[in-house]
Amino acid sequence: MSALTDEVKDPASPVALWLRSTFPDHKEIQKSFRVAAGPQQLLMPATVAPGTQGAAIDWWLRMLADGAVTLRLPLGGLMKRPGPWGEAGLELLSELGGIRAKVDRPVVGPLTPGQFADRNDEWWARVCYALALMGELFRAPVENSRLMSLSESSRAADLLALANDAEVADLIAMRDLARQRLLPSLPAGPVASGMTFDGSKDLNADADLIAGGMLVDFKAGQGGQPRADGTRAASLARSDLDQLLGYTLLDYSDRFGLHTVAIYLARFGYLGAWPLNELCTQLAGRPIDLTHLRAEFAEVLRGPLRTHWNQRSR
Repeated sequence: MSALTDEVKDPASPVALWLRSTFPDHKEIQKSFRVAAGPQQLLMPATVAPGTQGAAIDWWLRMLADGAVTLRLPLGGLMKRPGPWGEAGLELLSELGGIRAKVDRPVVGPLTPGQFADRNDEWWARVCYALALMGELFRAPVENSRLMSLSESSRAADLLALANDAEVADLIAMRDLARQRLLPSLPAGPVASGMTFDGSKDLNADADLIAGGMLVDFKAGQGGQPRADGTRAASLARSDLDQLLGYTLLDYSDRFGLHTVAIYLARFGYLGAWPLNELCTQLAGRPIDLTHLRAEFAEVLRGPLRTHWNQRSR
């Protein structure tokens, strides 16, 4: 099964085609977002691995807001792609959440950040980076992964050492900025992170954070192309909007009671938030019925998308 993040980036996908025909009016929202985000606050160091770094700060931001963070993705990565990193990864997950055996398959409980309040910033940064590396095993080949440098005798400490000093400092800086700019802006109410939706059985999707009915997607990219003076403006790709719409529509039963969707730019310290009905109405250029659109989206996933998958696999 494919993932929402992949389908919205594929212009030939029935998911992208349906979303862009149903919600065509995106340019004004993109323009307003770029202006409101302001200047980039944190530059990405040259020695940072951007993809892994983005996943690592996702983990840390979840831990700032959620008191019980699921670790099923890194465990799933270890189970999907066994290798010399396995023992080190299981040791770390055991230390963080406690692994128990269930039908000869390890199951990991949630990470409770409050249990590790005495740990320093460097430890937290390295833990988040290690979780990101293990999560990548679930989603991508490992040929270029730093996990390849580990051996059967490697321990959790070796796994934690894989983040370089620049990455650690960069993660701490993004965490500090989020404490100032993100946390005070989250609405009160139930918090969940890494959650899946009713429709995740039709299309793989797990969101970063839902707090008090606001769904927040984290982005740690640098923004648009550099200007002459080296600065960058924020960017909001059409696929970013489609990702927010996809999460919303995959919540078939409205289990999460979403009323707002948002993107937090970790290097800009900017939370761009839209009331859900207003955003959908503006993007569609007409009043919308969210219940009807969720049902229609499910039909796309169960019909045209599956046909598309079968054609791609031939």
